Amino acid sequence: MRWFAGSALIVLCAVAMPLQAASSSPTARTSHGTVSGVALAGGDLTVFRGIRYAQPPTGELRWKPPVPAAAWTGVRKAEEFGPSCIQPDSGPASLYRDFPAKMSEDCLFLNVWKPTHAARAPVMVWIHGGALRSGNLASGLYDGSQLARQGVVVVTLSYRLGVLGYLAHPQLSAESPHGVSGNYGLLDQIEALRWVRDNIARFGGDPGNVTVFGESAGGLSTIELMTSPLARGLFHKVIIQSGYLVSNMELERASFGQPSAESVGEYVARKLGVTNLAGLRSIEAQKLGQDSLASGYDPQATIDGWVLPRQIVDSFDRGEQARVPMIVGFNGGEARSLRAIFIPPLPGSAAEYEAAVRHLYGDLAGKFLQLYPGTNIEESALAAARDAFYGWSAQRLARKQTQLGSPAYLYFFEHRYPAEVALHVEAFHASELPYEFGLIGSSTGWPPNWPKPPDDAQEHAISNAIIGYFTSFARSGQPAAPGEPPWKLFAQGNAFLDIGAQPALSRDLLPGSYDLQEEVISRRRASGTQNWYINVGLASPVVPVSASASLQSAPGTH
Repeated sequence: MRWFAGSALIVLCAVAMPLQAASSSPTARTSHGTVSGVALAGGDLTVFRGIRYAQPPTGELRWKPPVPAAAWTGVRKAEEFGPSCIQPDSGPASLYRDFPAKMSEDCLFLNVWKPTHAARAPVMVWIHGGALRSGNLASGLYDGSQLARQGVVVVTLSYRLGVLGYLAHPQLSAESPHGVSGNYGLLDQIEALRWVRDNIARFGGDPGNVTVFGESAGGLSTIELMTSPLARGLFHKVIIQSGYLVSNMELERASFGQPSAESVGEYVARKLGVTNLAGLRSIEAQKLGQDSLASGYDPQATIDGWVLPRQIVDSFDRGEQARVPMIVGFNGGEARSLRAIFIPPLPGSAAEYEAAVRHLYGDLAGKFLQLYPGTNIEESALAAARDAFYGWSAQRLARKQTQLGSPAYLYFFEHRYPAEVALHVEAFHASELPYEFGLIGSSTGWPPNWPKPPDDAQEHAISNAIIGYFTSFARSGQPAAPGEPPWKLFAQGNAFLDIGAQPALSRDLLPGSYDLQEEVISRRRASGTQNWYINVGLASPVVPVSASASLQSAPGTH
């Protein structure tokens, strides 16, 4: 069980907003009660922060599906962000570090930004990243104001993280009416989407036009929501940024070289020195989170037959995913800020590198070395990890959605700027977020270690383009930005939007990389002995010799 570093992807730097008295504040009546928000400077937007969408998941509700919030009377202030969910500190040197000022096990809140006069506006629901173990909606990086100024209603939501969000255990399954456990964080996201369905019209949003968008673990969550029967009909479009298709542990059965999720839960309980649920529920939440991570626990969703019916790749192969328009993509330097996760100690020479590749990839080594030669070992290792983890996932999702007959748009974000180059993290994991949320030129909202882009015309143009493409997609299902090139469907000759110095239309992203990794994953799936997670590139185990049959072309996989 290993740390995955989309992990560091969460930040804090809350922008202090003056509070207003409830009597003069804008209000909205939800299905649970009335909330008062804050009118932002300029009068064009209203924000409602810290709206409770579910009861506190504490005590006996720890490791239970979320229970809708209880009704209240009077007006409840929604002017400050709720506490972040329990999470570890990523450490002072992390590029992504911005530790939440407030944390609690009672953390199931959401936030809404709305144009003041919104009426049946498109809705964008953000799911944050952080490897399912961290995330902070008070971060200025996730401020929805600039997106909302394009005429959309923006919702950001918190969900349970780490062991509190994803622990499976036989005793938890036994007390469940569905006979399952785990996936509590994913169930939180589904409950928040139900809240949006039932309430967003009261904020000027259209419950029939909801786009779910997320980055890293938020992209992963969006992919999983697409395959969950419980989420069907709760959203109508998706934007998946640096998401990843991985093999998940199954509830009761070991699979693909992984133990069952329930056996992992039993292992964690033993390491914590407890034998029953009462003991687990009695452990203070922060200590529970820290000690479970120290034991090696790695939060991931579970294939349980209820929330997630089968392995995610199988659901997409069978065409069982949500039939919705999709934007999907990844960044050129994904692995540059995640070297500790993806890049093992590098061979000292080209000859040693080629020998290692031939040992790991066997009959596929020639294709690997053609794509990732030994002439620059570091760059080849970085590219191989990026393409196998993020690139394969993005292109496979675009292909599968296209096969389903749903529109799919692919992007590759390789924009770079001087502060990134100085740190050798060009187009790093999550580097598109300040552009997407309109942070360029702002003096607040930045994580302290984040390399800041220049406040110049080019950076603002990139930001305006991304905001334009994403919000128009949320509105109509077709991404378009004023003054920018048309973004063609992936189905039109493997088209993609290349976002470098400026957006440009291109075709056939990274030729050969997808086919190589698809063959590797097909062999792992056929052998049943290897998972597909962060064991990519030079961190791969020896790839199985061959697949008994091409899973891609097997009956029922179209």
